Amino acid sequence: MTVSPTSGTNEAIHIASKATVYYNSACPVCNAGICAMQERTASDTGIEWIDVHRNPEALDALGLRLEDVRERLHVADAEGRMRVGADAVAEALQRVPQGRIFSVLLRLWGVRSLAHLAYNAFARQLYRWNRSKNHW
Repeated sequence: MTVSPTSGTNEAIHIASKATVYYNSACPVCNAGICAMQERTASDTGIEWIDVHRNPEALDALGLRLEDVRERLHVADAEGRMRVGADAVAEALQRVPQGRIFSVLLRLWGVRSLAHLAYNAFARQLYRWNRSKNHW
C-alpha cells in the first residue's frame, strides 16, 4: 500500500500492486459474481479483468489451460504469484472495498480449509453443469 502525500486522509491509502483476475464470462454464475465485484470497485483499485471466454489467448503466456480457468477462478498478484479457487476469491476481494473483511475471513486458518473444500466442490459441479448446458 502507498500513501499519497498530496491527498487528504480519506483518499491517502491506495493499493499499489495490481492483480489480474482471469474469469469465464460464459458461466452465468461466474459472470454474475465478477460483475458484482466490478460494480463495487473503482477504476483505481488495481484490478485488471481478463475474460478468458472472449480472450483465451491471454492464457498462452501464463501456461494455463482454458479448461482450468473455466473451472476455477485464477488471480495473478503483482509479483506474478497465481492464486486459484478460494485463494483467488480472497485475493480479488482484498481489492474490493466492501469485500476486504471477507478476504480476511477467507484467509483464517480453519476457514481457509473449509473454503477450499466448499469452493472446489461447488466449482466442480458448476463446471459440469455449464458443460451440460453447452455454455462453451
